[in-house]
Amino acid sequence: MIGNYLPRRCGIATFTTDLCESLAAADPELSCFAIPVNDTPEGYAYPPRVRFELEQNELSSYQRAADFLNINNVDLVCLQHEYGIFGGPAGSHILALLRELRMAVVTTLHTVLRDPDPHQRQVMLELAERSDRLVVMSNRAVEFLQEIYGVPVEKVDVIPHGIPDVPFVDPNFYKDQFGLEGKVVALTFGLLSPNKGIEYVIRALPEVLERFPNVVYVVLGATHPHVRLREGESYRLSLERLARACQVADHVIFHNRFVSLEELVEFIGAADLYITPYLNPAQIVSGTLAYTLGAGKAIISTPYWYAEEMLADGRGVLVPFRDSRALAAEMIRLLEDEAERHAMRKRAYLFGREMIWSRVAERYLECFRKAREQRVYRPQRAFAAVTLSERAGEFPEIKTDHLRALTDDTGLLQHAVFTVPNYSAGYTTDDNARALEAAVLLEAGGYRRLPAERYLAFLWYAFDAQRGRFHNELSFDRRWLDEVGSEDCHGRALCALGMVLGRSQNPGLRGLAGRLFDMALPAVTGFRSPRACAFSLIGIHHYLRRFPGDRAAQNAREALAGFLMDLWRNTSGPDWPWFEEILAYSNASLPHGLLLAGEGMGRPDMVQVALEALGWLMEIQRAGGDHFVPIGSNGFYPRGGTRARFDQQPVEAQVTVAACLEAWRATTEERWRQEAQRAFEWFLGRNDLGLPLYDAATGGCRDGLHPDRVNQNQGAESTLAFLLALLEMRQAFAVIDAGGHAPARERETAGISVS
Repeated sequence: MIGNYLPRRCGIATFTTDLCESLAAADPELSCFAIPVNDTPEGYAYPPRVRFELEQNELSSYQRAADFLNINNVDLVCLQHEYGIFGGPAGSHILALLRELRMAVVTTLHTVLRDPDPHQRQVMLELAERSDRLVVMSNRAVEFLQEIYGVPVEKVDVIPHGIPDVPFVDPNFYKDQFGLEGKVVALTFGLLSPNKGIEYVIRALPEVLERFPNVVYVVLGATHPHVRLREGESYRLSLERLARACQVADHVIFHNRFVSLEELVEFIGAADLYITPYLNPAQIVSGTLAYTLGAGKAIISTPYWYAEEMLADGRGVLVPFRDSRALAAEMIRLLEDEAERHAMRKRAYLFGREMIWSRVAERYLECFRKAREQRVYRPQRAFAAVTLSERAGEFPEIKTDHLRALTDDTGLLQHAVFTVPNYSAGYTTDDNARALEAAVLLEAGGYRRLPAERYLAFLWYAFDAQRGRFHNELSFDRRWLDEVGSEDCHGRALCALGMVLGRSQNPGLRGLAGRLFDMALPAVTGFRSPRACAFSLIGIHHYLRRFPGDRAAQNAREALAGFLMDLWRNTSGPDWPWFEEILAYSNASLPHGLLLAGEGMGRPDMVQVALEALGWLMEIQRAGGDHFVPIGSNGFYPRGGTRARFDQQPVEAQVTVAACLEAWRATTEERWRQEAQRAFEWFLGRNDLGLPLYDAATGGCRDGLHPDRVNQNQGAESTLAFLLALLEMRQAFAVIDAGGHAPARERETAGISVS
């Protein structure tokens, strides 16, 4: 069994645990063990049935799990699939595991989307292809699989959501255990999040209480861990405020705890009415609804997909979404009509007899039997030989220890002496902008977070509203050392702000970043630094992904891209297809910014120029060899002059990785992915000296490559260059895992582009 597992607190964990235990009980000959997915570094205190653990965002962990299953001669894998529990775009990491398994696979689909995004569709199509059988919990899910994903109906089994086997009893039997004797109990349970719609029940209560003053509404369940991590208890507190405002606080009980199955059965038993006021119609299954249906409860629900199917034929009542009046009317009607309420309960209970776990386990075992029989006609290779080029997606672990050491209450310090922060060098807006980008990408990837708020606060402090420009250099005693920062610094800051607005899910960050982006945008149209223009274009690209209709951003993009094109026309020639008379620093960012602008504006001429310039730059940066050789900062490379081989800077490798991966996404040409890999491996020792710049012990990166040695200082720019490149590579290879195929541009929605 692969899926979340108790004591992790979520519906998938409960389901996987219950199914695993039910299968083991159904067949004493069956040896059943679990592989859960950890969403925290510390993991969970799992029971002995867990024999291997997946780290959610570590692709290599999925590949190791496949090896473990193959070596242990497992006969069948039952995968519990939900997009959000696995790493990679739309949970694509799980495909790396499935690709290498040689036993039968049965996948239970807890979500089947009617309108998937490109990554979700891609994952579902391959998931269906690599599974011998698919299990869904509703007939509508079968229709979606057939009509939207082209899955043959004979490959799909409908097996209901399992439920505990409980007796059909009067609710009053349990009420005294909770001090609710003499009360009419309405119940909603499950992990709390804003899409549950509980506020509409609270608004319905005043009307219900006029007719039945002894009604209490019990909201059972802890706030969802991911919601609590992101938003704290803000939703629960808003519900408490609403209950007081509606003057029903004496009739609402919040039980803020993740309860055991035994406790849950008793709470359900005490309910006279069960209410699921969910706000999203696109819900293909609900464990909470299944539990209460099988317990014979009178149910009122909004018409999400699963409820429509389960509550048909008088097994429950449907009310419109977000309609407190309709909720109140049905609550009153069912409480008034006792005969109808009990008839509804009986219909629900009888229907649920086929959903008890012992029956569900039998049907799963039959499904497993069919899957194994079918595998006879579709055998897998006994050993899947995977070459290094096919399994290129193995990268260092994400480690932020050194960046945390460089971060204090002000922001990110600029330099280090060896690995020790150098206070005398102070801070720069440049580095804090890069750190903000890294923090956003770590958040998006589900990794351990960096303090994005601190880096954004630094940018806010650095902005001079009167000039409309950023300062750059801040001393350790918090004095600005410049009247106005460079254009490049401004462009980097705008790039980071665009990243926040385009990718972060944190509304507080987006709110401040939006204000600052609006104030900082006007200045860039007058910039004459090609790199500042390129950084700004990358930031505008991210911004327009979320706000595509913003005319000011569109106009700025057009002006900046036009400026780069003018530079190209005035400077480039057959022997020098470039924007300037010199190859200086952050070179690859110029074609990167133009490429994004050309794609966004529908300008193939810009795209062509960007790809031509980047291709020439990559030839130059190989310098006749097989490894990446960035332009040295000790003199750069003037047209017609001598190229500087050293000092080679980490930022050059990072911007090259970003640009080449964007070219790969745009063209699907494999050579760009290989160029990105080549540039990334410069950090790991594939360079002129054969020495690694990345320090695996600290997570830091050394400051440069000299003719005879590596610079042992690990400053902010270098460390961030490595981290951003690593996140870029992990993101790109998560899409392909071991497959080696780029997503077509029209299907790419979650790619990262950083300055």
